Amino acid sequence: MTSDDAWIGDAHPYLAPRAEGQKDAWSAEAAARGRKGSQRLLAAKEVDPPGPVQDFFGVEAGERVVVRRRLILLDDHPVELADSYYPARIARGTPLAEQGKIPGGAVTLLATLGFVPEDEPLEDIAAAVATVSQCEELDLPAGAPVLILTRFTRSRAGEPMEVSVMTMTRHLQYRQRKQAS
Repeated sequence: MTSDDAWIGDAHPYLAPRAEGQKDAWSAEAAARGRKGSQRLLAAKEVDPPGPVQDFFGVEAGERVVVRRRLILLDDHPVELADSYYPARIARGTPLAEQGKIPGGAVTLLATLGFVPEDEPLEDIAAAVATVSQCEELDLPAGAPVLILTRFTRSRAGEPMEVSVMTMTRHLQYRQRKQAS
């Protein structure tokens, strides 16, 4: 995707449970722009969490979490790697921990389990040089830059429920809201 293809992103559709039969948020967002958005599940498994995930979830060293790793495609071209992490106590024994598509997506399943996401999760954005593995998966040349957006989501009850790490090849624009002081 070139910078000419940029659009302003909005996290809210990705945090809202989907109605039965409704497209996932990425497919709907791409379709609204006359494009085809899809994704491929690369893995669903228990792993040792990266440091920021471990800290956010408050898990002990050696305690595992569930990750769903996806390749995000735009018009059948890779544009993003998305790794979504869940505390094992929430995800174990659910479709989150299984290889396969989740009807309505993870946010819909989590809502049925009593974990409705907060309205304004914390998002952290960083720039990096793509790793060798990321270059292979995203079809990038060596040394290509990527954006890494990490979203830390709590439930409305304040419980840490998901960390999504999105490694992006595309231009990203955001709108910010001014909060009263």
